[in-house]
Amino acid sequence: MAEADVDDTDRKLLQLLREDGRRTFSEMAADVGLSVAAVKRRVDRLRAIGVITGFTVQIDHAKLGWGVEAFTELRYAGSTSVQEILRSTTALNEVQAVHTIAGDPDALIQVRVRDIAHLQQVIDTLRRGGNVTGTKTLMVLGSWTRDA
Repeated sequence: MAEADVDDTDRKLLQLLREDGRRTFSEMAADVGLSVAAVKRRVDRLRAIGVITGFTVQIDHAKLGWGVEAFTELRYAGSTSVQEILRSTTALNEVQAVHTIAGDPDALIQVRVRDIAHLQQVIDTLRRGGNVTGTKTLMVLGSWTRDA
């Protein structure tokens, strides 16, 4: 896959949108020193070439009662296909992301749950799912994410 042709102004626009996906073209134009029309053209181009794949909202899961986050390593029987790994993990609403990976373990999943007892139920459900041969769960104490 070829690297997209993105300049410093595009990177600044991406940073601004990452900070606030609802930011207006007018607000961004003032920050990057371009006209509103030029900012719109640039954002439209970034969408068209696939650099911007969508807009989203950030949620405080704790305020919704799902304040415990964990990552679980999953090991599967050797003959388990990637499709089976995805089928058995994405069927659970608590699973937020699934990463199939090379080496040991076979997959790393991100889960959000209400409390430790709920986490145990999710892990037990995964273990009973058939081809899971082992798990290791890591609880998240805090998070940091790099912006743009």
